[in-house]
Amino acid sequence: MITFVGAGPGDPDLITIKGRKALEKADIIIYAGSLVSPEHLTCAKETCEIYNSAKMHLDEVLDVMVEGDRAGKEIVRLHTGDPSIYGAIQEQMDPLEKLGIEFEVIPGVSSFVAAAAAIKKEFTLPNVSQTVILTRVKGRTDVPESENLESLAAHGASMALFLSVGHIEKVIESLIKGYGRDDVPVAVVYRATWKDEKKIFGTLKDICQKVQDENIIKQAQILVGDFIDTDYELSKLYDKHFTTEYRQGIKR
Repeated sequence: MITFVGAGPGDPDLITIKGRKALEKADIIIYAGSLVSPEHLTCAKETCEIYNSAKMHLDEVLDVMVEGDRAGKEIVRLHTGDPSIYGAIQEQMDPLEKLGIEFEVIPGVSSFVAAAAAIKKEFTLPNVSQTVILTRVKGRTDVPESENLESLAAHGASMALFLSVGHIEKVIESLIKGYGRDDVPVAVVYRATWKDEKKIFGTLKDICQKVQDENIIKQAQILVGDFIDTDYELSKLYDKHFTTEYRQGIKR
């Protein structure tokens, strides 16, 4: 059995209980060593075989999985954050499915929600934004033209950018064009939930220089939108005048 597990954003305590249990019983662990905290491996069995996928290509990863499964071993493929977001797991699952190998996926806490928690903000504020766009800038991996930053930013929604801080100048230039203004609040969160976490606040006008001054070129979330710093309406959820399935609203 192969289990894909989301390790969470960094802090080893942010893995799910189900994910931790999978690690504890695993005979083989293949972990994303460039991003996953090695502290997760402390709960592995002494007999567990451990592979660092940062030093492996896809075929090597699949070979370990297939051979381990055929030997009747429990295998955990440990990814950073939530494996469904920029985790490159589909290209691992499809070959397994073709071979008839059983697998499951255990979700994890993504870095974009960890970054929002770090700055103590909510993406979806009433009358501000009810939409969150998760995206990345074009790098070595291409991005469909219909999903370019300028067109996405034109929606005015809350945004979280992965894998993009190394191209901060290009990112900001596109976002300013899309939002149509340069006073949109921005927060860059470096290594959210890690011990060396760092938070930088600004606007589209000045965040680029602030990030460059801190020499942040990777492992950072770029959060963009008025949700970071604006007035907002209170929700209906706890409005005392609002009737729900569970309570009767108070008449005005």
